[in-house]
Amino acid sequence: METLVNDQSPSPAALPPVVDRKTYQEAREALLAREKVHTREGDAIAAARRRLPMVEVDATIEVIGPDGPITILDVFEGRKQLIAYFHAWWPGRPAAGQCEGCTFFNSQVRELSYIHSRDATYATLCKGPYQESVRYRNFLGLDMPWYSVEKTAPQLLEGRDWQRHHLVCYVRDGKRVFETYYTGGRGVEVMAPTHGLLDMTVYGRQEAWEDSPRGWPQPWYSTENPEEWRTNGRPIAQWSRIEAGCSDELT
Repeated sequence: METLVNDQSPSPAALPPVVDRKTYQEAREALLAREKVHTREGDAIAAARRRLPMVEVDATIEVIGPDGPITILDVFEGRKQLIAYFHAWWPGRPAAGQCEGCTFFNSQVRELSYIHSRDATYATLCKGPYQESVRYRNFLGLDMPWYSVEKTAPQLLEGRDWQRHHLVCYVRDGKRVFETYYTGGRGVEVMAPTHGLLDMTVYGRQEAWEDSPRGWPQPWYSTENPEEWRTNGRPIAQWSRIEAGCSDELT
């Protein structure tokens, strides 16, 4: 695998101050109090989310799957709920030129059995043609249900910029389908444990927008390097697949 062009080791001085265990524990407990407030507020927001009204969606809207056209109702796979990630697609571009953000978020959704245990289905609704985009899924080593909404994304994302990425939740009542929640932008970070884990480290995500002490490494998403999830000309997740000899041919 090629060396990442934006690897950057912190300088020896870019470290927190060293203190005794008692001082460290006091500082940690003070932060823990704030973390608990944050957690409880997150619980309260989730409770409010469960009380949102819903809007009906035409259950006959078609998507394209491995066996051709099916309805959005069929995407539920018989379960009560559907969590759908609307994956961007750049027509005519090779795998290396596809959306690094969608690749980052969607490729971290792997184990679906826990979602299924709550009577919910997870599926990717890609805005590109089925045959090309499913080859992209296979190249990345993903196995979640994958459909093309190349023709119907504007209907499913009515009233929104359908060309952006979205995470949308649905519920069905018999043969009727309802949208209960959607988010985009940083709202889809819930899909990526990478961010949560890095946020716990001393250097964080190492992105230039973060509020970090002076001298902390921040080579990502900066003026010098505007990339977040791409390096050496490809979305980062692709490099291990290239190294393993997987074909990135989409046509």
